[in-house]
Amino acid sequence: MEHKKTYNAKELKTPHGSLIIEGPISSEKLASYEFHEGLVAFRVPEQQHKALVEISGLEEGRIIIARDRNTIVGYVTYLYPDPLERWSEGKMDNLIELGAIEVIPKYRGCSVGKNLLRVSMMDDAMEDFIIITTEYYWHWDLKGTGLNVWDYRKVMEKMMNAGGLEWYATDDPEICSHPANCLMARMGKRVDNESIQQFDRLRFMNRFMY
Repeated sequence: MEHKKTYNAKELKTPHGSLIIEGPISSEKLASYEFHEGLVAFRVPEQQHKALVEISGLEEGRIIIARDRNTIVGYVTYLYPDPLERWSEGKMDNLIELGAIEVIPKYRGCSVGKNLLRVSMMDDAMEDFIIITTEYYWHWDLKGTGLNVWDYRKVMEKMMNAGGLEWYATDDPEICSHPANCLMARMGKRVDNESIQQFDRLRFMNRFMY
C-alpha cells in the first residue's frame, strides 16, 4: 500500500524564540540542516543525523523536526517496527512505530514534543495507520530532567496523548518487565477491523500461543 506524505508546518513561540515544526522532511532537506550537539539520547549527534536521513528516505519512514533557523533541536521518527520485535511479526503494512522522540534540554517544557506529535498527525495519511510506541523507562532522561520514573511517565503520557496515542495493555515480556513501561497506540480513522484484530493478537501473543 502506498501512503502519501503530506508536508505540514507550524510556528511555535517559546521563551527562547520561535521554532519551526515541520515534516515529513525529505532526506535531502534533512541533510542540509545542522543537527544540534545536544541531541545525544540515542547516538552521537552526527550518527543520529545520518540515521534520520536514512529513515526519511524509506517509503514508510517519516521524520518531523523542530528547528531554530537552520539547526534541528528536536525530532520524532516513524518507521516500521524492528524485525526483531513482536510488532513486526504480523507483517502489517499499516502498522508503524513512533521510534524516537528527542528535544534538546533548552526547549524542554516548551511543548515542543507535543507539537512534533500534533504536526505529525496533521498528515491525512496517518489515518491509514495504527501508530504504536513502546516506552521503556531505561530510555528516559531521568537524570537530565530530575524527575522520578512515575513523574516522567506522566509527562510522557501527556505528550503522547497530544498526538492521539493512548495506553494499551499487552503481555509483551519487555514491557511487562517494569510497571512504568507501556505500549501506547493511535488507531487511524481508516484502519479496518481486521487490522485492529490483528494488532490485538500481537498485543497478546502469549495468550494465543496455547
